[in-house]
Amino acid sequence: MRPSYEKKATFRFYEELNDFLPSGERKKDRIYTFKGAPSLKDAIEAQNVPHTEVDLILVNGYPAEFTRKLRDGDRVSAYPVFESFDISTVRPEGKPLRTPAFILDVHLGKLARLLRMAGFDSYYRNDLDDSEIIKRAVAENRIILTRDLGILKNSRVTKGYYIRSQNPREQLKEVINRFQLRSSINFFSRCMECNGEITETATADIEHALKPGTRQCYKKFFRCTQCGKIYWEGSHFERMRDLYGDLK
Repeated sequence: MRPSYEKKATFRFYEELNDFLPSGERKKDRIYTFKGAPSLKDAIEAQNVPHTEVDLILVNGYPAEFTRKLRDGDRVSAYPVFESFDISTVRPEGKPLRTPAFILDVHLGKLARLLRMAGFDSYYRNDLDDSEIIKRAVAENRIILTRDLGILKNSRVTKGYYIRSQNPREQLKEVINRFQLRSSINFFSRCMECNGEITETATADIEHALKPGTRQCYKKFFRCTQCGKIYWEGSHFERMRDLYGDLK
């Protein structure tokens, strides 16, 4: 017989939210025991699911906010972020982002370069701590990409995604698919080194920095407006297109 102060609610997590649950407890009802009146956010994160991964919460069949207090006997359904259609009227955090800007934790440097290569605004430094990442994400409306669940559970974080794979190519595929970015890929628009914007530049303006063979073989050049790095459509460009064309 349970103590009188002990309460129970039934939770069901859908689709990729199950990634955060023990293998034997996925895709089935979970009984959550609690005391007092925790918020839905606290109850969800107590089960190891970051609130940033949750897009829609139904309590007893009705949409609810993260701040809603959990009650004895509640039935909670939690759904992952949907990007393929608009459910903004019931989303806890508003409309889906269509032109996202990212900030990546210190473990995702290779992913940052791949995202920049595809033209996506991706802030990265290898010396940022969690508090700096959160501060910049909030100030600049950036989505945090991380392999650290702890940072996504911070109450100040409203947009974030937990990267499942440890392989940079697979990580890229995750992000492209998760945020429906395939049609937004735009090569030679972001600098792989500094994340600055790239624009086409006249050969005469940069030929002093080119090797003779490069000047003879290529006619179209691009330069980063921030760090000055020069790019051209060499053999690496074909490899880039092959890489991103394979993201299905």
